[in-house]
Amino acid sequence: MWAHRLVAPQRLEMTEVPAPQEAALGPGEVLVAVAAGGICGSDLPFFRGGVSPDAGPDAREFGTPGFPMHEVAGAVVASRHPDVGVGEAVVGWAPRFDGLAELVVCDGDGLHAHDRRLPARTAVMIQPLACVLYAMEQVRPVAGRTVAVIGQGPIGLLFGHVAKAAGAARVVGVDRVDRSDTAAVFGVDEPVRASSDLWAASLPAGERPDLVVEAVGHQTATLTHAVEAVAFGGEVFYFGVPDELVYPLPMRLLLRKNLTLRSGVTLERRRVLALAEEYLREHPELAECYVSHVFPAADAQSAFEHAVRPAPGQVKVVVATA
Repeated sequence: MWAHRLVAPQRLEMTEVPAPQEAALGPGEVLVAVAAGGICGSDLPFFRGGVSPDAGPDAREFGTPGFPMHEVAGAVVASRHPDVGVGEAVVGWAPRFDGLAELVVCDGDGLHAHDRRLPARTAVMIQPLACVLYAMEQVRPVAGRTVAVIGQGPIGLLFGHVAKAAGAARVVGVDRVDRSDTAAVFGVDEPVRASSDLWAASLPAGERPDLVVEAVGHQTATLTHAVEAVAFGGEVFYFGVPDELVYPLPMRLLLRKNLTLRSGVTLERRRVLALAEEYLREHPELAECYVSHVFPAADAQSAFEHAVRPAPGQVKVVVATA
């Protein structure tokens, strides 16, 4: 089968490797023929050459076929999961970040069979949307409140949309890239083009948001800026996979402002994937604007080069086989 290998920082090569075999599947595992994969912000540090500080025994690294990609959509080729059938069109997680390949072994509990009428290159957005919906379930209701999202990449824009749909009175999006062209469709009332530290320092006391979502990731300072920006008694949600084992935190400020800090991985994956597909049906405008760039599988190098350089008008970058 074909697969891409990360052979050096920011350098992918397409090659032929042995395909995973149905006989080798463990209980609950599913073999998926990948039709599309979305490039996530969590993939990009690996593309640049980084290594996860909490990598376990299943972690992938340079030279591993299919690395680094975990948002996948495709067709089930073989299954040892009781609720996932052969031939189903599925979307979800490639748990070992090895989805940049023709075939990938997935945990069936991290897959959802979606409506076949939804093209794979669109269906792949169900996975990040599921993560955002689960995160928003963890915070206090946002109806009538002000929500700010630091980072207006693919995940940050989804947070804005979900917050607005949940009744947020005002949604602020903060990014160093100009996102004014996409703000309205994603429910962002106030797009702010600024670094998060300058934005936090400029806020009058009466305009501080009740909830700040840190959706940048891969740096430690932005969490401090979120704590500085949020209103007294508010909440901060840290979203994403941290690159460091220890993050500095302004603990005195957290204490004095009576804040709540939340984070966490996405659980109940099959449930929230189904919820995300339903959300997409209710908000079809997302399907039209979320995936902004699609590259053929043979040109995954260009896809990652685009994703690693955010630009106005660029939202989700997808690699597709058809």
